[in-house]
Amino acid sequence: MALEVLTALDKAKTQWYHFTAILIAGMGFFTDAYDLFCISTVTKLLGRIYYYDSTTGKPGALPANVAAAVNGVAFCGTLSGQLFFGWLGDKLGRKKVYGMTLMLMVICSIASGLSFGHTAKSVMTTLCFFRFWLGFGIGGDYPLSATIMSEYANTKTRGAFIAAVFAMQGFGILAGGIVSLVISAAFNHAYPAPSFNENQIASTPTEVDFAWRLIFMLGAIPAALTFYWRMKMPETARYTALVEGNLKQATQDMSKVLEMEVATEPVKHESPMRKLKFGLFTKAFARRHGLQLLGTTTTWFFLDVAFYSQNLFQKDVFTAVGWLPGPGSMSAMEEVYRISRAQTLIALCSTVPGYWFTVALIDRIGRFTIQVMGFFMMTVFMFALAIPYYKLRGDKCGDSFCGGHHMTFIVLYSLTFFFANFGPNSTTFIVPAELFPARLRSTCHGISAAAGKAGAIVGAFGFLYLSQNQHEGQQEHGYPTGLGIRTALLMLGGCNALGLLFTFFVPETNGRSLEDLSGENEEEMSATPAALQDV
Repeated sequence: MALEVLTALDKAKTQWYHFTAILIAGMGFFTDAYDLFCISTVTKLLGRIYYYDSTTGKPGALPANVAAAVNGVAFCGTLSGQLFFGWLGDKLGRKKVYGMTLMLMVICSIASGLSFGHTAKSVMTTLCFFRFWLGFGIGGDYPLSATIMSEYANTKTRGAFIAAVFAMQGFGILAGGIVSLVISAAFNHAYPAPSFNENQIASTPTEVDFAWRLIFMLGAIPAALTFYWRMKMPETARYTALVEGNLKQATQDMSKVLEMEVATEPVKHESPMRKLKFGLFTKAFARRHGLQLLGTTTTWFFLDVAFYSQNLFQKDVFTAVGWLPGPGSMSAMEEVYRISRAQTLIALCSTVPGYWFTVALIDRIGRFTIQVMGFFMMTVFMFALAIPYYKLRGDKCGDSFCGGHHMTFIVLYSLTFFFANFGPNSTTFIVPAELFPARLRSTCHGISAAAGKAGAIVGAFGFLYLSQNQHEGQQEHGYPTGLGIRTALLMLGGCNALGLLFTFFVPETNGRSLEDLSGENEEEMSATPAALQDV
């Protein structure tokens, strides 16, 4: 039978504390999205400041290996953090390690802005060091925040609550856009500069070196403000009761935070973890949850290959619709302003609404339906972009494109983002926090998230090289020839289709308690020798 305190949690009415928990848990994802948004504008600026070469006649740009390091090192840190903190969250408890991840993000966000050095190499090396540890903290927040929210939530609205935590990324994107716009506009006003074509040196005033540092450091403020409240959160009742076996403490904690009386169980209850100790690397786990873990890891992997690769042709989209002129026609801060404005418009019109459509509908139509629909629509729109890609984009005319069907281009591009977020980008985060036993929940979510981040690395960097022009001399400076962006987009459509197929390994979790989904109710009722034979 289910424990009284867990039944009370499943049936609890939505209260103010649930919304407080969403805000506290979501700050890690706010910082994650803020950082990912800002880095694309900051890397352009870093190239102009530190890698200008007067002999090229072009604005400075980060060399291919440096750009890969600045962007990729945070992904590597995130992957490591997801695995490490996921395991630690099951070993020590969610609360004990939850503050570490947020403080690591705050410290490293500020330290990233303080990356000083006498040479371009030393500045980039210092920046990469702090970005790795920033990613490490962000990675830890994935399994911990998802697990904590799933274990606090009631059965009826659990999907919406976890989705709302993840949707804080949307606010992070918008905050990053607003901060970048305000700072770039302020610097443009305070230090007016001509375009690069008018005056190569004066187009990048020395003062703009402070702009990217401010953008990075301001992102730490919201996360720092929630640190105290994160430390005040009690351990989840499910961890305390099911893993630690302390029913009395679990009941006391939940009575306080949910402002309701929960009857203390009179019968001494031995933790299911002590009854059935099968771990992650056992036949018992493989038999019960092996296919589920395969489903959550592969779907997240294929999603992130496609999701992070969409940034590859972002500059083509912005240039095609006239939002982003050639770099030579802008000053350094004008480029930051225009890129920020374009990305904010995309986020406002497609990315952010997708998150909140999921929040509104996930407990009505279910996780499985949303994920299948999302992958299917992403596949359709990716092929719709890829097959007539050059016709949609138009022909190269100097620094821009002419001809083509630009509005169709931008609509199709926006819809891929919309159905990613009203689809697998949200559900792949939610489901791993619901399927697995409490003693392994954070670990399995961390493994699933790390598989996704491996896909992000493949998408952001493997496809960056793959999408280069196939004709020698026409690829971006510093890159070898590739297969071309149209071929790369067709392959991304294939990744979405694979994600759709592997979704059928993931069961529907809507409307069921965590203990029913994980099989812990069965463990509680019987601890037979047959169940223990694979330990």
